[in-house]
Amino acid sequence: MKKLLLMLVTLTLTGCLGMPETVQPVSNFDVQHYLGKWYEIARLDHSFEEGLTHVTADYTPRDDGGIAVLNRGFSAADNQWEEAQGKAYFVNSDSEGYLKVSFFGPFYGSYVIFALDDDYRYAFISGPDTDYLWLLSRTPTVDQQVIEQFIHMAKARGFDTDRLIFVDQQ
Repeated sequence: MKKLLLMLVTLTLTGCLGMPETVQPVSNFDVQHYLGKWYEIARLDHSFEEGLTHVTADYTPRDDGGIAVLNRGFSAADNQWEEAQGKAYFVNSDSEGYLKVSFFGPFYGSYVIFALDDDYRYAFISGPDTDYLWLLSRTPTVDQQVIEQFIHMAKARGFDTDRLIFVDQQ
């Protein structure tokens, strides 16, 4: 019975790690270049972001070698800003864009950077499966070409791009 309980706890705590089979994290990742503010341009919607506009993510170094995460968005329905603070750690090495992020105690989910331009101006992010997808940018808007590349790459990897939400950043 103890072994079964231990196995269930382990599966619960690690169940959201991993990535879609079609997704590979970027290599030669430079976390120092990635730190800072990012704007959410597009996403597959989830209850934790539903209705939010002006969404940003700020990444700063932590003393323990991890990354502090501050997600922020405006809820028009509540007429207020909402924030979520979390922490992220590399799953394998700090040169691979594959992290685990937590906003709720010991529970972690995957954060997989599967495309990143050379200048770190935009990033395509996946979660543990094809239900989680984001396009982040250093600026509140991106060229249409970046959006088209994002949709093309995401669709080729099995994401339902017809469900994309384009975030109001104006």
